[in-house]
Amino acid sequence: AGTPRMSQHSPTQLALRRLRRHRLAMVSIGVLVFLAVVVTAADVLTALLGVDPNAVDLLNRTAPPSAEHWLGTDELGRDVLARLLYGGRISLFVGLTAAVAAATVGTIIGLCSGYFGGRLDVVLMRITDSVLALPLLPVLIVLAALDLKKIGLPDDIAYSENVSFFRIVVIVALLGWTTVARLVRGATLSIKERDFVYAAEGVGGSHFGIMFRHILPNLLSSIIVAVTLSAGGVILLESTLSFLGLGIQPPMASWGAMLTNAQETIWEAPMLAVYPGLLILITVISFNFLGDGLQDALDPRTTH
Repeated sequence: AGTPRMSQHSPTQLALRRLRRHRLAMVSIGVLVFLAVVVTAADVLTALLGVDPNAVDLLNRTAPPSAEHWLGTDELGRDVLARLLYGGRISLFVGLTAAVAAATVGTIIGLCSGYFGGRLDVVLMRITDSVLALPLLPVLIVLAALDLKKIGLPDDIAYSENVSFFRIVVIVALLGWTTVARLVRGATLSIKERDFVYAAEGVGGSHFGIMFRHILPNLLSSIIVAVTLSAGGVILLESTLSFLGLGIQPPMASWGAMLTNAQETIWEAPMLAVYPGLLILITVISFNFLGDGLQDALDPRTTH
């Protein structure tokens, strides 16, 4: 009898095969790609529809869907569909940018902590525990309400139109890195004991070269999963801050800000709250399902 044939598929091909078998993850990819394409093409779509997301028409407030306004108008007479498109661009971009920024900070801290160990590991992990112990939402509210001019930023930055966007990204990066840091530290402690790391050290490789050339590539799958799972949480967090009036500020639109504005007309036009709320729900669930699918697909112990 002949010996069993070894699999000719690369780890990447095997991971893609496992991902394709995860139906919810594949549906989530389709949903997220569709949303990303639509919000990216917001300028083109609104031009084709002949609507302006910031055009106010107080004589046409909370109008029902029509040929001119497919989803009706909001409390200021602005086109709801156009606002959803531009709001989705901000919400998705905030979620992904902040998640990547937080993961970058967490990866650097976790790598240094796990690789060097000793006192540095103790200090970095105590800092991580301290950040984890902070009540997240109250701290976020305080930081989001902070007057940037009083901390030394010039007026053109402190009062710029895009400052609320960058504020949220920075806040999440400062407070949201802890999970990735602990994940990367644990994996680094295991990987640095493997033979290829000892071999790199034996031929005179530098510490940072070993960390970023040999250890980090073996952590990318876990980091990608963590970013995917946290992106949905960041979108939800941005929506919460915007709902409280501390997130994205007018005239910029976001789904959370649209929910805030819909409070005033919730009984008169409930769909103004349903549309952004439903999009937030779908997006967050899609990111979570995608993260679960990637976790199963990138796990080398998965055989199905």
